Formats: sequence, structure tokens, C-alpha cells
Amino acid sequence: MSWEPIVVGVDASPEAAQAVAFAVRAAERAGTSCHLVHATRDALAVPEAPEGNRYRQALVEQARAQLMAVLREAVPAQLLAQLVVRLGSAPRVLEEVAADVGAKLIVLGGKQHSALGRWLGGSTSLDVVRTTDVPLLVTTGPASAVRRVLVAVDVSGAARPALAAAERYAALFGAELRALSVLEPLPVIPEVAPPYDTTQYYAMSEQLLAQDLWPAIRTPGVEKIVRHGMAVETILREVTDWRADLLVVGSHGKGWAERMLVGSVTERLLNHLPTSLLVVPTRAAAVVTDRGPEVEAAQPTVAIA
Repeated sequence: MSWEPIVVGVDASPEAAQAVAFAVRAAERAGTSCHLVHATRDALAVPEAPEGNRYRQALVEQARAQLMAVLREAVPAQLLAQLVVRLGSAPRVLEEVAADVGAKLIVLGGKQHSALGRWLGGSTSLDVVRTTDVPLLVTTGPASAVRRVLVAVDVSGAARPALAAAERYAALFGAELRALSVLEPLPVIPEVAPPYDTTQYYAMSEQLLAQDLWPAIRTPGVEKIVRHGMAVETILREVTDWRADLLVVGSHGKGWAERMLVGSVTERLLNHLPTSLLVVPTRAAAVVTDRGPEVEAAQPTVAIA
């Protein structure tokens, strides 16, 4: 199986060190490289200010020195020595570096934010997922073994890339894989009857899953679960009940204006972050492995610590 490099966004937080630990062990297991990246604000409002380049370089070096001092005890020295620091917003810098090194995964440490903080744009993860074409993995808590991978899918175009990614990462970690689809009830519209009753609607939806989606799963023995309810609440409950270590979801690849409107299932899951979360954009190409997932799944579980 061929794996592309992994880019890890870091700052001076404990969550960043946890994300690095996850990414480093995953990269070791996948036989690929890991690249640490930090974005720092460009304090100059005038692009061509006198002595601007010298000042900007000093900003970069200051940020590098501060990060290295904080992360020295938690991050391997050889990896920290190659830390990339650039001026600009985190989403832009992360995407630039990912393109430079050919990365197909960005890893960030998940942080808990207040509702006000999230509304004011206090979550880098949300900012990145709104624009990136590269899968984003947001870790939560201390790095630990990945033994169970849950992929939540619907019948949209986001499902197949999410399934392919979930199978790939379950194989990498030697983890059990479960596929979940949540069927939400039809909206109630005053004075307008729905075209189907609830029983018919659920039956038709499950038939569509059986015909068009479940056959796309290549890994033998994957449990396929259908639940009825509201998507976010049902997914959160399934993560807790099944004790999933990694949740995989698809991002529908909406336009810029639509992505800016917080409230999608993916963004709400990022806000709650029930476990480590892999968000796969619809635009991310499905991965075709050299060996079938059933071969990779036989590998032992990796303990990320």
C-alpha cells in the first residue's frame, strides 16, 4: 500500500503535541514522512513596507524559536528541526505545504471551544475543513490505540470517498470497521403531506443503500448498521456505544458561501469531537490500494502512545 506524506499543523498547545504523536506513529506504520507546519500572522498591513522582508523573517524565526522551546520535550528532535513556519492563515499555509510535499492527509489537534468561540471562528479545524481538498484528521485526547473505525455515510456523493478512506485507515491500524447510515425522518411541513409514509420512506432508503452503497465496501465482514433519527445525535450515540476510536465522515464539497454557514453534520461533529475524526472531502480521490483491505486488516493493532 502506497501512502503519501502527512502534514501536521502545530502550535504551542498540548493538543498539538498529541496530534504529532498520532501522526508520527501513523507515518511510521504507513512507511511515509511526517511534516510539522505552523502558520503565524503577518503583522504588516502594507505588503511592500520598507524593511518588510527582514521584519517578516524575524516574525518567522521568533515563532519557530517559541514553538521549539515548547514542543522540545514532546516531539522528536529530528522532526522538530524540520519545522516549517510560514506567514499567513492556517488553512492557506497548511494547504500550501500539503501541495508542496504531496500530502494527502492533514492532522490537527482538536480543542474544546465555547459556543461563542466557535461562532467567532475560534476553531482552526473548522476553518480548514471549509476549504481544503485534502482529508483532515482531528485528534482528541492523548494518542491511543485505534481498534475500532466507524464510518458514517449517506447516499450522497460524499459516501464513496469516505468509505474508501475508512477502509484504508482501518487496514493501516488493523482495526475493526463498522459502516453506519442514519435515516432522518422527513421534515414536517404544515398543510403539506409527505409523498411517502414513514415506513415506505425508510424501506426505500434502506433498499437504496443495499443497492448503491453497501456493495462499494471491499473489506470482508464489515458490519453495516442503519439507524433512524437525527444524524448528529445518532452518530454521537453510536460512537459512544461502540467505543469507536476513529470516526470517518464525508464533506459534501459545497461552495464557499455554503461552507461558511456553520451547521452541517460535519461541522457539528467537529464542534462536539466525540473521538478522533477524519473528514474526507468529496473532491478527494478514492484510494485504490495495491493489496486488498483484507490483507492489510490482518496486521496487528498499532498502539499510538
